[in-house]
Amino acid sequence: MDFKTLQQTIGITFKNQNLLKQAFYHRSYLNEAKHITESNERLEFLGDSILSFLSSHYLYQHYPHYPEGTLTNIRSSVVKTQSLGQAAKNLGFGNLLFLSKGEEDGGGRNNISLLADSFEAFLGALFLDQGLAAAQAFLAAHLFPAISAIIKNKAYIDFKSYLQELVQETHKISPTYVVVKTEGPDHDRTFWINVRIGKTILGSGIGKSKQEGEQQAAQNALEKMGKL
Repeated sequence: MDFKTLQQTIGITFKNQNLLKQAFYHRSYLNEAKHITESNERLEFLGDSILSFLSSHYLYQHYPHYPEGTLTNIRSSVVKTQSLGQAAKNLGFGNLLFLSKGEEDGGGRNNISLLADSFEAFLGALFLDQGLAAAQAFLAAHLFPAISAIIKNKAYIDFKSYLQELVQETHKISPTYVVVKTEGPDHDRTFWINVRIGKTILGSGIGKSKQEGEQQAAQNALEKMGKL
């Protein structure tokens, strides 16, 4: 994957090719490439705001029956690191990142957080290069299709908070989360987690982070309890 192939794949040609490349300059790269003076962090800052606005606008238009609180939760699921990182991975952004040797050796090209940052930086660069309509079209093609699955799977619900409320109401204690197994290197680890009351296992989950695994375990517990 190179920048020409990326632009052909997504059907967008940047007027300013230097701006496109800047979206992929990780701050670690500046230490080794003295001719580069600015990383992608300012573009990421801009892209984050554009993403929040366009996501809100899309949800407001397409889900008129949902109240403000539900829309907020859905938006949080859409723009979270995992969602953005996966979208960036699907687009091949990892191959385009400019990283220091240490960052690359540490698995930076597959780091979900770095990928999510590059997605926001790319969006900021696209906005500057071609305007809001182009940014909206890009999100509609490469991020917003995931919304239907998020809603179908109820992934926007904070399962941990919901489970804690139910357990405290019935048992007067909080559930505990236990990591029962981990696999993979630090930059790509998978966690197996159980949620328990005492020694009783309420549910189990798997995730690429402890937080994701705990949410899945809580969801599994709520499904077993008939609360979802």
